[in-house]
Amino acid sequence: MSDQTSDTSHGNSPAAWTAVIIMLVAFTVGTIAFFFDVVIVVWASVGLLIIGLIVGGVLARLGYGVSGAKYTAKEH
Repeated sequence: MSDQTSDTSHGNSPAAWTAVIIMLVAFTVGTIAFFFDVVIVVWASVGLLIIGLIVGGVLARLGYGVSGAKYTAKEH
């Protein structure tokens, strides 16, 4: 088991949340487009998935990641 005091804010950062939300939207749109056989939207959602990954990395480097200077963890 993990201890809450030593395992604070693992993945709980603005960079992580932004990346995950963008990638969830891309996955949802891609799944619906795949169901309706709209190939161009499926590939656009793959592009959006990659953009979400890049946005998360850029935000983390700008200091909004878990160990970033612009992020302060909330106390539980």
